[in-house]
Parts: sequence; structure tokens; C-alpha cells
Amino acid sequence: MEKVERPVVSETTGLWGSDLIAEMLRTLDVEYVALNPGSSFRGLHDSLVNHLGNENPQMLLCLHEEHTIAIAHGWAKVTGRPMAAIVHANVGLMHATMSIYNAWCDRVPVLVFGATGPVDATERRPWIDWIHTSRDQAAIVRPYVKWDDQPASLSASLEAMIRGALIAKTAPMAPVYVCFDVAVQEEVLTEPIKIPDARRFALPVSQGLLPEVLAELHMRLKKARSPVFLMGRVSRSVDDWSYRVALAEHFNARVLTDIKLGAAFPTDHSLHSGTPGFFLSPDGAKVLNEADLIVSFDWVDVAGTLKQAGVQAENAPLVQLSVDHQLHNGWSLDHQAAVRADLHIAVEPDTVTRALCKEVGLTPQLKPQNLPALSTGKLTDDLVGDMDVDTLAATLGEGLKNEVVSLVRLPLSWGGDLWHFRHPLDYLGYDGGAGIASGPGMLVGAALALKDTDRLPVAVLGDGDYLMGVSAFWTAARYGIPFLAIIANNRSFYNDEIHQEKVAISRERPVENKWIGQHIGGPDIDLAAMARAQGLTAFGPVSTPEELNAAIEEALPIVKAGKAVVIDARITPGYTKAMSSGMTRTAEETAEGDEG
Repeated sequence: MEKVERPVVSETTGLWGSDLIAEMLRTLDVEYVALNPGSSFRGLHDSLVNHLGNENPQMLLCLHEEHTIAIAHGWAKVTGRPMAAIVHANVGLMHATMSIYNAWCDRVPVLVFGATGPVDATERRPWIDWIHTSRDQAAIVRPYVKWDDQPASLSASLEAMIRGALIAKTAPMAPVYVCFDVAVQEEVLTEPIKIPDARRFALPVSQGLLPEVLAELHMRLKKARSPVFLMGRVSRSVDDWSYRVALAEHFNARVLTDIKLGAAFPTDHSLHSGTPGFFLSPDGAKVLNEADLIVSFDWVDVAGTLKQAGVQAENAPLVQLSVDHQLHNGWSLDHQAAVRADLHIAVEPDTVTRALCKEVGLTPQLKPQNLPALSTGKLTDDLVGDMDVDTLAATLGEGLKNEVVSLVRLPLSWGGDLWHFRHPLDYLGYDGGAGIASGPGMLVGAALALKDTDRLPVAVLGDGDYLMGVSAFWTAARYGIPFLAIIANNRSFYNDEIHQEKVAISRERPVENKWIGQHIGGPDIDLAAMARAQGLTAFGPVSTPEELNAAIEEALPIVKAGKAVVIDARITPGYTKAMSSGMTRTAEETAEGDEG
């Protein structure tokens, strides 16, 4: 990395509890630790710097605790491995909760470490240690972490770290939380304590598929005349991608994908059907209603999708390939409605795909290639008009047509037919929890993981997402993490405008008022200046395709030189029909088969 804080070498020979906690992070192959400093883990902070020399892991200083988790989230979406994030007692964890919830819903592993002031009340300083201390700090986030612990000794702390890493990386993956006692961190070690061998704590081996279950799936697919594959939460392995393509081709199965998740199947393939969206498109609904067998590859909210498609789809035979039911949580019911499956195979989808390909004798020969960006939009000769998101996408595609791009994030207004995905890293998906403010941090984390590869990290961020999370970009500037961020700036919290419009129509009130309390203007905010103030290069506002094209042309060599660039692109507000309908339809309307 370009900018790394290199500490003065410590000559101290003593050992403290936090030194071993830091060594345990290294043993767990944690490369980076994202943090915002806090006195509750001052011991661990010192150990990372003065005991380990700020290497393996290296600290990434963040300006907000929410960004620490979001950066780790973005990193995990690319690598499949967890980064560590350390947050301050109570207050820091509270700040981080939205990002933890995102990681939970998105099923990505994050090692969240916290700390508490002295658990022993007699050791607490007046005022400050009382508000920074909890007997059960994890209660703040327990509904959306996979496991938590608050160990009271050094040995227990080391064991908790191993256990947490193991649990986080076991499918279904999710964040875990371990809270260290400040007293344990700062105790002087008078006797040697052996660090556990992490290699002796192996990930559980999948039980695999019973032959008779695989045979039943094979039989169902052979009999099906119009099978449909719902490609959901699958791996980013290029090998797994090839197997999925081969399987779909062998059974002539039409394939639907989900823009909430990352790229799972080539969208320019003849078998790819419908438009990837946050909600089911009318074309996707038609495909599902024609199916005589639906296979869900860990699709998000299978029951909701079929309900949206209509009665025929709901009544079609369904095979569910997923272990997500093992991650029980009654707080948010984030795994959505109960899935009515005629056959539920509790194995990770790609394991089933590989086994079935072997069963039918398929050996994929072609792996996905790192191909230049391919947008579907066409620009006219007239580049002077106002931009909508479609024009923005077409302009971006033209400007990046010679670049191998990873789209890290797309706004809610983005239509799934605007860009083709032909590799698992072509698109990384949304944040899982459907909030805003995570986009900038996820971009930083993903860009860090993609650094020194042949891929250009690019994100199209909504202006609301950017404004809430913009300070995450300082970390990118500080550590030399390059990317290109396009802000789709419609100067509105537009998501709620469509809700206000629906309510106004239903109550016969003026639709013209829908913008009030939503519009981000008067005064306008200089989004580019906010980026420049943190050390990034920024352009804009640009308002036409011509201006955006010029900004992209100027930005590319800067990004390739190792810097982050932001472009403020002003666009007209709007959503796709499926998105607007999906956001505002009632459960009753969905049950009636409203396709938007």
C-alpha cells in the first residue's frame, strides 16, 4: 500500500495480554483491521502498533465505526475471507450496528471485535468507564450476529477468537462479535501462555449429497420440459461459474438472476431470462409462470418472488438448494417467508451443481474471462441533453469499454438490463440490509481487495448513500486505494417520492407535493468538494453525457495511477417500472399477481 504508518521499533521485552490477542489475529491470517480508535481497546491498539509493527494485520483508520464494518463487508464480497473490525465500547458498537446488520443479511463473514471498560466495577473511573462498560455488550447486536462472546480471561479470549473465525467462515456465513475486557488486555504476563494452533480448528466438512437425493434431483430435471434456475447466493469462484453455465445448458434451463446479489450467471447468455432487478420483472414473472420445475440456488426470498410472479409459479414444483435455514433469527426474519419446497437439499448450491455435473458427465472446458465492460445502452449523437440513469449507464459503458471493470455498487434506480455481467467479479451486489450509507465503505473495502489486479473498481452511488457515507473515502485517500465513484445525483431521497405519490393518489391529494421533505437542494450540496476536502480527486457537477464522458476520460489515468476519483453526475429522478411497483405494492396487490 502506498501509505502505511511505520512505527518506531519497540525495544520493550515485556508481554501484555493484548500482545497475544494481536498475535492471534496474525495467526488467523487477518490481513487488515479497520478501526476507529477507542480507549476500551487501547491495549490492543498499542499491541498492533508496537508489538506487531502494524503489519499482518495492518490497521486501516476510519472516520466512523459504520465504515469499519462496511469496508470489511466490501473486502469479503471480493475475497470470501473475513477482515477484522474493532469498535469502541458501547458507543462505537452502536454506530456500527447498521453495517453489522448489512453483513448479516448479505451473509458475509466479518470479525467484529469490541471491548468494554473494566468489568470489575471497583476498577472503573468516574463517569466515563460507567457509560463505556456493559455486562452484556453483545445484546446491542445479538439479533444480527451469528455468535458472540465476552471472555473474562486471556486464554478464553484467544479461544473465542478462533471459535468466532470458525463460525463466521462456516456457511451460512455472517458476522460474529467478541468483546474484550480492557483489564485482560492490559494485564502483564508473568507466565507464558501458548497461542492455540488455528490449523487444529478446521472448518466443518460438508456431509455432501446422499446418492438417492442427487438421483431424485437428476430425475426431476430430466423430466422437466421448462425448468427455471433461480441463481441466488452462490460463490465467486470462476470454476463454480463454469459448472453453473454447463448445468443450465445441459438441461436447457432458463436462468433468472438478482441484482441485489453479485453476478451469478452470464447475463448475455441465451438462457438468461428476464431482467435482474431488486424486484421481479414482468418478463421474469412470465418465465416463472411457464416453469414446470423451479430450482432455487439459495435465492433471496423464494416465497416472496413466487408470490409476486403469481399462482402458477407458486404451484410449480420447487427444489431449494440452501443451508440458510440453519441461520435462525427471529428478530428480523431476514430470510423472509417460509419456503414451500418439494425437495430441500441442505447443501451449499455450488456443491450440488458440481455433484450433478459429475453425475451427468459434464466437465466445463471454458472459464469466464476478464472481459471489458459491456453496457447495453446506445448513445445518440446528441450528447447535450439532461441525463437519466439510463443515459448515465450508456455513457459510463462507452467511457469504460476498454476496461475490465468490477461494479461494486449500483443505485436503486439502476435497471438490470443496462449492463452485462460475464464474470463473477463483474458485479458485487448490494449491501443486504437495504439501508444507505454503506456504499462508500463497501467500495473502499472491495477496491482494497481488487488492488494490484487487472480490474478497475467502479461504483455508481446514490446521492443519499454518498452523503451519509462520504467520510469513508478519507480512508481510501489515506492508504492509496484507487477506484472510480460516480454519484447518480438526483438531488432527492427519491425512494420515498414514489411512496408519497402512491399515498397522494389513494387519498386524492396533489401529487405535485411529493418532493417536499425529499428534495436535497436549496442550497445545493457540492458533492465533488466533499471528496476533494478529504484528499480525493473529484469532478463535477456534470449534467450532460458530454460532460460526464469528458470527466471519465480525465479520471481514468488518475485512477490507474493509484488514486480515488469521484464524479458528481446530476441525473433526473426515476426508477424502473418493476422497482417502483415492487417498492409500493401491498401484500394484497402482490397476491393478485400485480406485475408492475
